[in-house]
Formats: sequence, structure tokens, C-alpha cells
Amino acid sequence: MTLPSTHDVALAAERRTAARLLLAHPLIASDGPHADVFPLIRRHADWLGKRFQQVLGYRLLVDSSYARLFKAGLGAGSGHRLERSTGTPFTPHTYACLALALSVLVTAPEQMLLSHLVADIRAAAADAGIELEETGRAAGKRTLVAALRQLIDWGVLIETEGHVAALAQEAGGEALITIDRELARVVAAGPLSQARDGADLVRRAADPGFGGPRTYVRRMLVETPVVHLDELTDAERDWLRTRQRREAQAFSELLGLEMEIRAEGVALVDPEEELTDLHLPGTGTVAQAALLLAERLVERLRPQEPGHPATGGTLVIGVAVPDGLVDEVLAGLIAEYGQRSNWQRGYLEDLPTLREAVLDLLVRMRLMARTGPLRAEGEGLPEGYVEEAPEGRTVTDVHGARPGGDGWVLLAAAARYATRVSVRPATAAGQGTDVQEELPL
Repeated sequence: MTLPSTHDVALAAERRTAARLLLAHPLIASDGPHADVFPLIRRHADWLGKRFQQVLGYRLLVDSSYARLFKAGLGAGSGHRLERSTGTPFTPHTYACLALALSVLVTAPEQMLLSHLVADIRAAAADAGIELEETGRAAGKRTLVAALRQLIDWGVLIETEGHVAALAQEAGGEALITIDRELARVVAAGPLSQARDGADLVRRAADPGFGGPRTYVRRMLVETPVVHLDELTDAERDWLRTRQRREAQAFSELLGLEMEIRAEGVALVDPEEELTDLHLPGTGTVAQAALLLAERLVERLRPQEPGHPATGGTLVIGVAVPDGLVDEVLAGLIAEYGQRSNWQRGYLEDLPTLREAVLDLLVRMRLMARTGPLRAEGEGLPEGYVEEAPEGRTVTDVHGARPGGDGWVLLAAAARYATRVSVRPATAAGQGTDVQEELPL
């Protein structure tokens, strides 16, 4: 067996670094925050373009001043949402402001006053028949500023003189902004010209095309924290179970990810903890409460004898969470840890708000879910999509693997986050106590 040369190892490392950056940041400007890695992307553009197309069906465009990886969607409810600097998710109105701003910027002059841009956005909204929240009011101004701040983060807008925040801070606030029209044109990734409406755009963007089950499953693996088997059709489960060992090697080489395979599903794990916009364990009240809630729910609801149909067992992907249990557990956690761990007062005094934030994080991490129709049952499939496994192939039966009805489900992946909790007492150097979570070995 011939060992790889030093050159080959260095080459693979460069390509992996570039691929990981593009996956985490699909729009990269040459003079932006990742300017140090941009030369690697240009150097390996051809190889990266072919690999992203072959593996994930993503198109890569590399120009002298930017690189854009055009990702595809995964269907309704599976997107990576945008957030304001406060962590508050974009509302539909914020997304509308963002889309209207882009529609104006693709043909805008190189520089323009902020007031002129706002006027053009209002005109575009009127032309499209969109009711734009009154931009003269404080809330409307803040929403528009959030959309413009996102464009600044992407490099589409540059604050040449003044700041866009002036729009919300003072009456008649003004700024001079510079526009990168090329970046504005490549922000949108979906098939806009083909879609009839927003819902149709989401469906079309999630269509894996000729790649079919292979491409869709790979996208699920790299774009979501975990893939449970009942989130896949028969054809997708068949492809995954027959290819998972080879896929594990491919993802390790391309992106440095490790595949964790369980009876209930599969997850790609990043040892470097870089390729995610979600962190659990994490810092802050919500992340800490979410981890502790998951641990308590697993402790109470863990099925006694989960198994696998191949060995005569019963596959359990999710268990029902009794009504009121989440509130009961969270109230106990507040009493036990809230004060001495310096949790945010707003959450301590408002259980419904804490519950909403915690469940939102656990749903995005795919540790909990609302009951509802699943992909294994044909939900959200593109027209003409192949659902059935090849004739004569037996796939894992996932029917009944999670409960139906109306309510919340604790998913199998939550068991991975069951914790051991240790409380460190106060010291002279600091106030309060510190709750530490340790993942089981």
C-alpha cells in the first residue's frame, strides 16, 4: 500500500478547508471576513465545483471578487433562518424587506443615499402589491434596518458615510451607501423564474433533480443536525442503509465530518464544532435550560426495550411527551438552577417565554418535534419523485416509530444529550453558582 505524499496530504487539507468554509458561508467576498481562505477557493475552484455538484447537487460560482455556493432547500420547515443581531429570528415582514431591497439593488447605481434606497423599496413594494409595514414608524424602521444590516454582512452593501442604523435612530437620518450589484445578483439561489408563489419556490428548491434519493439524503446529512429514518422515504432509506459506510468515508475526506450511525438514524458530527449555526451544549439561559430539559425528559420517557426490526425488536424513533410535562420540568429547573446560575430574569419570571425559546432550540436541533405528517408518509415530496425502494429490496419499517396525534414528541437523538449535572459552589472571585453539563461518555 502506497502512503500519500506530503503534497497529497497538503492538497487534501486545502480543499477540505475551502469546502468547509463554503458549506458554512455560501457567499464569500474576497475582501470580507474570510479573505484569508478566499485564495484557496479560487485555487481549487474547478475541483470544488465538481465535487459539490457530484455529491450534493450544489452549483459553485467563483469570480475574482466572490465565491457563491448555490445550495438547495430541504422543503418546508427545514430552512436555516436568518436572525437579527439580538438573536431574534427574521419575521416574514423582514424577509419581504430583504427581497424588495435586493430587487432594487440589482439595477441600482454604485452609490446612493439611504433615503433614496428606502424610497425605491417602498416603490417596489407598491409595484408588487405588497403591503409594507409603515417605514416611518419605529418598528417598521427597525425591520428595514435589520434587512439592510444582513445585506451589509453579506457584503452587498457598504456603509461609505454614516450608518443604516440612522434610519431607526433619528428622524431624517441619512447615510451614503455603496452597492455591489454583482453580489446582489447572486444572493437568491432558488428557481425564481419558475415558481408560481413562495410555497412553490420552496418545493422547487427542494427537488434534488436527477440525483433523486442519493442527493436529497446527502443534503439532509450535511444541512441538519440529525436524520431520523422516518424523515426519509423507502427509496431514501434503502440508499442510505446500503451506502452509509462508503458515505462516511466520503464525507470524512471532503469535509472532515464523522458519521454516527444508529438504529434510529444517522448524524454527521464535526469534531471541530465549526459547521453549525446551532450549539448544544451552549452558553446562555436558553441553551442551558434546553440541555437540562432534554436530560430530564430522556430520564422520564426513555423506552424500556427499544430495538430494531431486523433483530425482532421494535424501532422507537420518538415518544410522546405528556401534556404539561415540559412546563412542570422547566418550573423545577428554574427553582433548582435559575437563581444560582444567573439565568436571565425575563425567562425566570415568564415560563411561557422560556418554554417557547427552549422548544424552538430543541426542534431546530431535531431533538423534539411536533406531531404531524412525515416524509416517510409522502409529505412534501416533489411531483414525480421516486418513493419506493427498488423491487425486491426490504427496508426498515418505520411506521409507528413515533407517535401520531396532537402534541410533542421527544426524538431518539435527545438521548445523546442526556447529561450529568454538577453544581460548582460560589467562590470569593465570583458571585452565584455555575451549572455544568457533561455529556455521557
